[in-house]
Amino acid sequence: MSSPQINALCDQAVQLHQAGRLAEAERLYVQVRTLDPRNVNACYLHGVIQYDRGEYALALNSLEAALAANARMPAALLYRGLALESLNRDSDAVASYGKAIQLQPNMVEALANRAGVLCRMGRPGHALGDCDTAIAHNPNFAPAWFNKGVALLAMDKPAEALAAFDRTLAVQSDFSIAHAPRGAALRALGRLPHALAAYQRAPRDFESLEGAGKVLHEMERYPEALAAYDGALALRPDATTHNNRGGVLQNMRRMDEARAAYDAALALEPDHADALNNRAMLLWQHYRDRDAALADRESLLAIDPDHDFGLGHLMLLRLTGGDWREFADLKSRADAGVRAGKDVIRPYVYQAVSSLPADLQRCAQIYSSRRHPALAPAWRPHTSKKIKLGYLCGEFREQATSFLAAGLWEKHDKERFELFAFDNDRGDGTPMRARLEAAFDHFIPVAHLNDDQAAAAIAEAGIDILVNLNGYFGLPRMGVFARKPAPIQVNYLGFPATLGSPYMDYIIADRIVIPEDDARFYDEKVAWLPDSYQVNDNARAIGPETSRAELGLPEGAFVFCNFNQSYKLLPATFDSWMRIVSAVPGSVLWLWDNNSAFMDNLRREAELRDVAPSRLIFAPTAPHADHLARLKLADLALDQLPYNAHTTASDALWAGLPLLTCRGTAFPGRVAASLLTAIGLPELIAENMSDFEAKAIGLAGKRDELAALRAKLAANRTTTPLFDTDRYRRHIETAYQTMWDKFHNGEAPDSFSV
Repeated sequence: MSSPQINALCDQAVQLHQAGRLAEAERLYVQVRTLDPRNVNACYLHGVIQYDRGEYALALNSLEAALAANARMPAALLYRGLALESLNRDSDAVASYGKAIQLQPNMVEALANRAGVLCRMGRPGHALGDCDTAIAHNPNFAPAWFNKGVALLAMDKPAEALAAFDRTLAVQSDFSIAHAPRGAALRALGRLPHALAAYQRAPRDFESLEGAGKVLHEMERYPEALAAYDGALALRPDATTHNNRGGVLQNMRRMDEARAAYDAALALEPDHADALNNRAMLLWQHYRDRDAALADRESLLAIDPDHDFGLGHLMLLRLTGGDWREFADLKSRADAGVRAGKDVIRPYVYQAVSSLPADLQRCAQIYSSRRHPALAPAWRPHTSKKIKLGYLCGEFREQATSFLAAGLWEKHDKERFELFAFDNDRGDGTPMRARLEAAFDHFIPVAHLNDDQAAAAIAEAGIDILVNLNGYFGLPRMGVFARKPAPIQVNYLGFPATLGSPYMDYIIADRIVIPEDDARFYDEKVAWLPDSYQVNDNARAIGPETSRAELGLPEGAFVFCNFNQSYKLLPATFDSWMRIVSAVPGSVLWLWDNNSAFMDNLRREAELRDVAPSRLIFAPTAPHADHLARLKLADLALDQLPYNAHTTASDALWAGLPLLTCRGTAFPGRVAASLLTAIGLPELIAENMSDFEAKAIGLAGKRDELAALRAKLAANRTTTPLFDTDRYRRHIETAYQTMWDKFHNGEAPDSFSV
């Protein structure tokens, strides 16, 4: 066939192509290419059909043939770039688009496409330049605006990205793929309802469903978030989506399903850092499977040494099991991270290892600003004859906070205060729970409400003073306090340090736990009570007497004890205890059986310090009244640093057991000194560890002196301020009244003494 005939055949193919009769056109292109393998148009247009049909490798071959015949063909270079993109050959695609742009600098399609690939390659700055060049050539070219938005989003400029996506849709209203990244920009700006609407306008693909799931997750609309994630996973398996789905299920308290979701994420991607982190948290907090959680934590740190709070969580799990491997190095890294402003350790974990108030404050400020920043105040002015006093807590049950404060809540002056409990947990059906429900005027559940809803309920109740009994410990709701649902917000009892938050107005303290010179380390203003900051319930029941034999304690031995949680025990404290035990022949150390790893590791550590493991005796968990009864069988309670005994200290003193402490340098390490001062036993406060050890050894060798201390404690138990619940009630009510008067008079919060 002659060249004119071949050209005519090719023209006929082009006409069929333009008419949409692609199968017929392709047959003719193939015929032309058979007759003339270097026919540029047939090769190029055949490649276009193949590309449009998704046959990217075949399309690339056809386009390469066209360019072999004519290397200066911008259209073929453009489609070659598209085919290479589709084959995940991004670098080659960038080069192909670049050649097209060299030949035709105003080719906006090539500029926009190259920008999209550069974004995917992590080069958003270069992509932005291509987009701006394309827009300069054609201000109404939607893909250029779209990729500009994608680049700006990758550069963490969500407001500018949003403007670019809005312009995309303004110049091409049906550019539907812009809605999902527009939703991402709105989410980054905190405009969650608008973000959700954007995702819902997007095509129902993986990206839009996953994005909607994230927004609904953050809005705490968990069932809808779960449905969105399930929809995304039905379209494509994805480790991150399985991980996010696990988070939703965990918030819905469907723990077994959450664990399965994290397992699914890690099956797809064994090194998925967030899934390892979340599964470790679940394994420890819900299943109490320390070994499995620890394995995930160690894997996480190996994969991502800078993962948020990964180092701190590893420290916590190791400390919980008495595992002090690399402790000094981990502690040093935690200190350095806090001082550098990094998310390396959560405030409640850091309290157990740090003794510096400035570092503890910085840790809390970092956590608060990033996890619970201040939001628009939700409280509303109202008039009421009584001060509406609300306590928000996750421990209105058989737990340390309630053991301490139940009597206070019962004794509050109901003529001056209307008492609200905002319960962030569920009832445990115990007599304590029934007692607490009877103590409050209103007992309002909030665990089922998200932070916005809980804050709205508190504001609707007209609360004047809202007391935070958790801080960062237990079942906290700092997100509620961030919304400022009450004009006065108080940090009290549950977290012995600053919360580092601008929306917390006061912290309840005394002059021992927060000396006046240390007030600068607290973002809250200090309300100093005259005795101890810690409330104590003088109606705490003590169970029936028992014997040493029943509890496995040697009859004639001197029994030292400590019943604090295991993660608060550091190697330096254990060194001190072992020196004491070694110096007192036949003595034993009685500890709480936190977990089997803790017992095994402490026995091993004792042996390394030349103390027979049999001299450590571990007590199982017991009902609170029975625990108080068994404390009487010990001779002396030994405290620790940097986190003293708190409730466990007052338990010992209430049971009549002397407690020896060493005054620390921060609030958590000064609590026992506060308690001992309030009960009139300052002689049991050491000022350094050498003095602490000397006092412990001395008391063990002077039984008459120890007996005199026990007698003094027994007398002071009912005559000094520590266990005078009504005296304490009057003082804290005066503090609340002072806070309210300052607010009512238009004064800013300020520190004061009662």
